[in-house]
Amino acid sequence: MNKKIILTGGGTAGHVIPNIAIIPKLREMGYDIVYIGSRTGIEKELIESQKIKYYGISTGKLRRYIDINNIKDPFRVIRGVFEASSIIKKEKPNIVFSKGGFVAIPVILGAFRNRVPIVSHESDITPGLANKIAMPFIKKICTTFPETERYIGSKKIELTGTPIRKELFLGSEIKGKEICKFNSNKPIIFVMGGSQGSVFINNLIRKNLDKLLDKFNIIHICGKNNLDNSLENKDGYIQNEYIGYELPHLLKISNLIISRAGSNSIYEILALKKPNILIPLSKRASRGDQILNARSFADRGFSEFIEEEDIKSFDDLGNLIDKVYSNREKYINNMNINSDNSIGNIINVIVKYSK
Repeated sequence: MNKKIILTGGGTAGHVIPNIAIIPKLREMGYDIVYIGSRTGIEKELIESQKIKYYGISTGKLRRYIDINNIKDPFRVIRGVFEASSIIKKEKPNIVFSKGGFVAIPVILGAFRNRVPIVSHESDITPGLANKIAMPFIKKICTTFPETERYIGSKKIELTGTPIRKELFLGSEIKGKEICKFNSNKPIIFVMGGSQGSVFINNLIRKNLDKLLDKFNIIHICGKNNLDNSLENKDGYIQNEYIGYELPHLLKISNLIISRAGSNSIYEILALKKPNILIPLSKRASRGDQILNARSFADRGFSEFIEEEDIKSFDDLGNLIDKVYSNREKYINNMNINSDNSIGNIINVIVKYSK
């Protein structure tokens, strides 16, 4: 009889994509796969496209700021725990694997109630709020950064790396050029601000677009509802809210990447050996995890990074672009590290703790 695994995680693509990365290997090993997520989150569409049975449950958002929904959401989470518990009792999985995000809490508690072992994955250096809350119920936390041990301790963690989607390595330069249809052979900057987009990065790029286009073509992933129609026919500039199957081809033809510093994104950049500039999410809007991620990559010579507050004019970014592009071979050589077996490492932990 095949073993069964329930995957969970959601709220942003960063809490879903690593799950998608391990799905082919789980299928190859004969696991039956079920996913529990929120009813309307980004994970629903992404997972259903993988032809996997999907359950949506009630959940609340874990906020670090004052909001009226902070009063309502605990009741939604409690409801979600009972819904997840019922699903888990029905599906009888051998293990639950959580990628974090607010939807994971009810699933982890539901698994614990059913005495199903739980393995989690933490992408960032410091544990997210979901993993902090869930830690007492988790058998093992797979981690991406060696530095995470100082925040969690060594007993519960397993340094596995973050899983990278295999299709990212299958980009075609020909297809990338066909998608973009740029009229010049200028080097290409690929700009992305995470799955939800970044208002700060969007404004920074568009405000200085003409200066950038003097030297570069620009591929800009701006996030949902963030298109600027006035730039639709701008020569050398293309914009998309989100990209799916085209991503490997566009990354293939890109010479430099400007990105937020979410762990999944930067490890994909590292795996593809793309020179990059990281603009982490400010501490005003986060717990500061992206700043730690970016600093770790900069310390190892993989990236340059600059905080939002330090960008006072275009020159602050423009000079950094010139530096990275001019020294791109140095960054590529620094990223020439041994390819890790993160998917295999994570699968080994899942197999070890499957009942």
